Amino acid sequence: MGDDPGRLYRLDGVAHIAGVINDEPRRCISSVRRQQGMRLDERYVPYLQMTGLYHLARLNDRWFRLDEPLVSAFVERWRPETHTFHMPFGECTITLQDVAYQLGLPVDGHYVSGCLTDFHLYIEGGRPAWQWFHELLGVLPPENQVQKFAVNCTWFQETFGECPDGADEETVRHFARAYIMMLLGTQLFADKSGNRIHIRWLPYVARLEEMGGYSWGSATLAWLYRCMCRVANRHVVKLAAPLQLLQSWIFWRFPSFRPTGYDEISWPLASRWSGYNPGISNKGPRVQMARLKIDLLQPRDVDRVLPQFGGIQPPSRPALTIDFLMSKDGRGGDRWFPAHLADWHLHWQERAEHILQFDIVPDPGPSHDFLTW
Repeated sequence: MGDDPGRLYRLDGVAHIAGVINDEPRRCISSVRRQQGMRLDERYVPYLQMTGLYHLARLNDRWFRLDEPLVSAFVERWRPETHTFHMPFGECTITLQDVAYQLGLPVDGHYVSGCLTDFHLYIEGGRPAWQWFHELLGVLPPENQVQKFAVNCTWFQETFGECPDGADEETVRHFARAYIMMLLGTQLFADKSGNRIHIRWLPYVARLEEMGGYSWGSATLAWLYRCMCRVANRHVVKLAAPLQLLQSWIFWRFPSFRPTGYDEISWPLASRWSGYNPGISNKGPRVQMARLKIDLLQPRDVDRVLPQFGGIQPPSRPALTIDFLMSKDGRGGDRWFPAHLADWHLHWQERAEHILQFDIVPDPGPSHDFLTW
């Protein structure tokens, strides 16, 4: 509380004051998410099903717009140290279960690591990346459509927007690969350029039959966490992430923020908000109103909050972090240095041995040690 008992909390310089929020900053985060403009051809469906991305593709055809003021107010509550939203009633966060239900993505399987640990074999083995691109997609982008190891989205859409009638199976596979690369690059793992597709996805689409064996859900959640950690800095105003996951989670878990008129429930759960359009006016005041509504939330206003599984929140341990490698995220590099990721890969492979064990308690509040921390 500090010296001013009227202040509920202060996170990274962004203050929230119950009842007197009008003098506070009006930061409204700008979402960076390019609508994937390639039609879902029925001939792609078998490939999308085998890759575990079919539900995501269906969502893309029935998208909803992001409520930027609402997301801004929630992101202000995000703490990078714990990867949780700090709310008046306690902490809560997005879990792997949420990813599976909201987007229909697989959460178990092999780790998704950068541009795949095998990518260096294709390059160092004397097979240039762009030759690999040509073999897998059947065409090469012109030089003016390439920025180092990324291709402009516009070229992807113009080149692979419509699969020709009567195309043979190999051509359909080319177009399906391009469609999947666009899904990954714009819907799940977009960067803030908002208009480029990195070729790090080539080794995945090279083996379409094996893509369904990867944990796309955990990779998506990790990317969302990382993007929110970056935008937690009050001076950052652009957010690129799987924002449809974040907003759908808010609507499902916090009913008071849910738009009216969207009562039909379908699978995956995020499809419920198909066609939602919050408008773009009065963003500053809407951020303030969302802050105030969060400040006034009570446990009864939320569907399942943290401690979400009924346990006591212990002191935080240092989180695994590969930010120093993420900064080398391929905007010109040809791989993500897989040798340096061996420890994290081993940790993932042994995930079944690290299941959290805890006692269920009637009052799952934070521990004294956690509050001291």
